[in-house]
Amino acid sequence: MTATRKERVYRSIMKWRIRPSKLSGTIPVPPSKSHTIRALVIASLADGVSTIKRPLLLGDGASAIGAARSLGAKIDFDGDTLTVKGIGSDFNSGEELFDMGNSGTGTNLFASAAALGSKFRRFDGDNSLRSRPFKPVLDALKGLGVQYRLEAAPRDLPFTIQGPIKGGTTTVDGFSSQFVSSLLLSCPLVKTGDTTFTVYNIHEIPYIEITLWWLKKQGIRFECSSDFSKFHIFGSQSYTPFTMEIPGDFSSATFSAVGAALSDKPVTLHGIDFSDPQGDKGVFDILKKAGCNVEISENSATVCSSRLLRGSTIDLNAMPDALPAISVLACASRGTTSIVNVAQARIKETDRIRVMAEELSKMGADIKERPDGLVIEESSLHGAIVNGHDDHRVVMSLALAGMIADGETIIETAEAADVTYPSFVEDFRKIGADITIL
Repeated sequence: MTATRKERVYRSIMKWRIRPSKLSGTIPVPPSKSHTIRALVIASLADGVSTIKRPLLLGDGASAIGAARSLGAKIDFDGDTLTVKGIGSDFNSGEELFDMGNSGTGTNLFASAAALGSKFRRFDGDNSLRSRPFKPVLDALKGLGVQYRLEAAPRDLPFTIQGPIKGGTTTVDGFSSQFVSSLLLSCPLVKTGDTTFTVYNIHEIPYIEITLWWLKKQGIRFECSSDFSKFHIFGSQSYTPFTMEIPGDFSSATFSAVGAALSDKPVTLHGIDFSDPQGDKGVFDILKKAGCNVEISENSATVCSSRLLRGSTIDLNAMPDALPAISVLACASRGTTSIVNVAQARIKETDRIRVMAEELSKMGADIKERPDGLVIEESSLHGAIVNGHDDHRVVMSLALAGMIADGETIIETAEAADVTYPSFVEDFRKIGADITIL
């Protein structure tokens, strides 16, 4: 049984009850999902044993561990450390089935890795994952000689895929950075020549920069245009084993940072590195613009709220995962907040633009949906029964909304938080959140 399947067996239906709360104190930031999955892809494809310290082990991390094993990697656990024996150039090792759980990032990044060989592979996941787009990366791979089939068209998942990837030229839709990162991680290992691809409709550039950061650490040779619209990847390269501690996740840090902004006392987040290329560290700039005091040190940040938060226009194209939490911040901010240029938030675990408009409206928010974002007026929220739509970031954002709402808020599908932040309830209780698991 794969790690992902084990997780599904023991994952129970959960509700949270949230009551008004003020946060203060110190909170750890969980390990980065983005770095964990990239580390597992590279370690799985390396020739030798890599050590990954403090990775995300549950949720999307567990799905990536399962995918690495399906690829043929041998993985052992020692507390919160993984040792990964990679497959090297044996691209046809491993299993046929890749059970990706709820992990869109894992599905996209491992799809190209699985297509390096000629072995027939099948990717599937839960109902939420089956609603998400994967055809853009599959079409890009088709341009490099890969065959695929959608088993339940027009849905993109489940799909079957068979390589090998061949050197050549292709194009890829950059609406999700994951489609681009998938090619970047696998094309250096192509044995039949170099790969050149162009990217159109590019979004989420910082996530592409995370992938390039990994390639540079590995000494991979590539060329790219300054706007990331064209890449040339030299073929017949290889990954080498490495040892790395996974840094804190700025996407997860968004919730404690926004929670601090909504409270009266400072909250210190530790375990984050501002030299890391993660784009979601931009949330701290958003909080400064809103009027918060933010103090940054080597591995932490302290956020102290302003009594008068200010609304503004916020472009979230580079960090769409912040939209749910920022929409809650907007409810507590004076005037109008416009969240713009983030249409790709509609293709995450849910259509986050639509879902946040629907659920915050239940709590009394003056919120309007736009094609590429939201327009939100300062609103007094009240408790309500809301639904997280099986989306971890929606669930945790609604928890923040419940902390500033009058009365009691019940959040359904709260178990989804485990995808990236399994210790959310425990960590937030320690800094003052009134959360009860029902």
